[in-house]
This record gives sequence, structure tokens and C-alpha cells, in this order.
Amino acid sequence: MCQPHSLIKTLEILKVDPELDYSYFSECVGVDYSTWTHERDLEGRFEVVYNLMSLKHMSRIFVKTSVSEGESLPTAKHLYLGAEYPEREIQDLFGVQFAGNEEAAGMRFLLPDDWIGYPLRKEYPLGGEDVLFDQNDRGPAVEDKMRPHAGESFDGKTGSDEISGR
Repeated sequence: MCQPHSLIKTLEILKVDPELDYSYFSECVGVDYSTWTHERDLEGRFEVVYNLMSLKHMSRIFVKTSVSEGESLPTAKHLYLGAEYPEREIQDLFGVQFAGNEEAAGMRFLLPDDWIGYPLRKEYPLGGEDVLFDQNDRGPAVEDKMRPHAGESFDGKTGSDEISGR
């Protein structure tokens, strides 16, 4: 766990200290805790978790920090070159800004430039929209193709003969 203002210093120590040698960047991921009701160790709405590995010691460490809506985190791309694209993905899908790794105004990284919102945020609507395919053909909405399956609960039972074949 790390405060945002000490994130880069923490990552730098983990990387350059020969006793630690966490020089391999595996990934960084984002988490939206806006609907989480349980106690947490960090206060911000979003958490960013850096997964680092020491090939010398064959061990992993997870460094997590948090940020609130409208705040930014410093980028780690100058320490770990592999951090550039995962940070941009987090920025594009959660809206978490990374100072020093910003997109050009009006440009998205993974999503179309005219996309509105951040689809991995908890308040983002889940499906149900028609999909526009080639030649202006609209595909079915999610609810048009939904079918019950054996893992769903029906009247207090899991599965049924008609669906699962059990």
C-alpha cells in the first residue's frame, strides 16, 4: 500500500535496490470501489495495483495506491517501459489520469474517439444496447439472446432437467 505522492519513489526503490531487484513489470490494473461498502485500507474511489516481479528472488510484490475522482497519479512509464499501455488502458476504461502519460485531447486508447464514458466504472450501464454492424445492419440486443443455463437459480434450485439435462 502506497500513498499517491510516494508511488514513484516506492517503485524506484523496489526496482533499483540490489537486495530487492523488482525489475520486471508484470502488469498494472485498475479497480473501482465506488459501490464497496466494507472497510478498506485506502480512501480513494479507484485503486491502481502494480504487479512487479524479482527474477533474482523469484518473488512478486503488489504495490497498490488509490486516487479519487478528478485526481491523477504520476506515471511509472519512465521506470518501467511496460507500464505505458496498461496505464493508458486504465485511463481509457476507468478515467484515472496518469500525469506524464496523457492521451491527446479527444483521443481514446482502446475505445473509439467518440465513445462517451468509462465502461469499467461501476455506474456504467450493462449491455442492452443494439450493436451496429457492417452495412448499417443492427444486431440483436443482449436480452434478445439471453437463455437460462444450468448455473442459474430457478425457484430456489440450481439447474433443471429441461436446461441442464440432469
